[in-house]
Amino acid sequence: MTSYRDTLTPQMGQYAERFDDRAEIRWMPYLMYFHPVDHRSAVVNTDGLGFRLAQGPGATASAGSQVPGGPVNLVAGSSTVFGIGASSDANTLASRLWDLYGADRPWLNFGGRSHNSTQELLLFTLYRHLVPQIDRIVLFSGFNDLGLARLPRWMQGDDGAFFNCREYYEQLDELRIKQRRAAGLSRRHARRVLERTAEDLAVPDLDEQIGAAVERTTRHLENWRLLADGLGARLTFVLQPLAPWVREKPAPEEELIFAELDEIADFGQAYGDIARLEVGRRYAAELSAGCQKLGVPFVDMNPLLGRATGPADWLFVDRIHFTDHGHDVVARLLRSHLED
Repeated sequence: MTSYRDTLTPQMGQYAERFDDRAEIRWMPYLMYFHPVDHRSAVVNTDGLGFRLAQGPGATASAGSQVPGGPVNLVAGSSTVFGIGASSDANTLASRLWDLYGADRPWLNFGGRSHNSTQELLLFTLYRHLVPQIDRIVLFSGFNDLGLARLPRWMQGDDGAFFNCREYYEQLDELRIKQRRAAGLSRRHARRVLERTAEDLAVPDLDEQIGAAVERTTRHLENWRLLADGLGARLTFVLQPLAPWVREKPAPEEELIFAELDEIADFGQAYGDIARLEVGRRYAAELSAGCQKLGVPFVDMNPLLGRATGPADWLFVDRIHFTDHGHDVVARLLRSHLED
């Protein structure tokens, strides 16, 4: 049987090899997880800390390897920034922006696959010291906090759910059961740690999901602003595109790939109402209001991308990650909407 994904986006096999497989996750303190280190392939390469390499005019750089002298720019976020979908390091957002801005204005990739806004902030605070001179920070984010807000309340905690959190909490529960058993409790009493109420198991409704995602995103964004102000860096928040927030009908290649992916995991079932265009606009409006209160410039990339492209433009390898053409168009739109 023909796989449209394998045929149209063969580079995705390289990402699946080390960056999709949960058995390959590099677990880390504080941050929870990050990318494999010193990974080498024709599609994706990382440095000794796991940051993806950015390629500019005649140069390669990353936070954990070669940091250019003088001020640099950072694009931070999750897997879209990391560049899942790009056919090479040269086609990620950081690399395309570096090309557009020129050799003397390098951009570094601070994307963390499957990170939420808490982890994006932590990644920066843990490794900021490696990049002492920063001119501009673009935080290209927003979807993961909203998607994760759909998980049951018992997984949310103070800073929201994170990917793989079910396994994490279940492993902690098993450890607590062992400790209780070692302390002399019966198996029945020891396993009471697993008991959860109907409220714990409930999934927040759409209003709660949007409210929680906006609150968490803007709360962490305020810390980004304080850090950027202290560094003398310019900060911009960009709401990342989601295919159904950009346009209602996908391009022909996208339609084939999305249908194939939905046979594996139904996107609509997983993300429900939040995948609707009108929900994306509502979410953007609330994030924009939060950014305005903080004095942080806000860009909703979704309508910009929709207006800049035609119905045949193939932008996405799945509903959240870009093709090379998608990376290029988004980088050019970013360049035109950022202050010089």
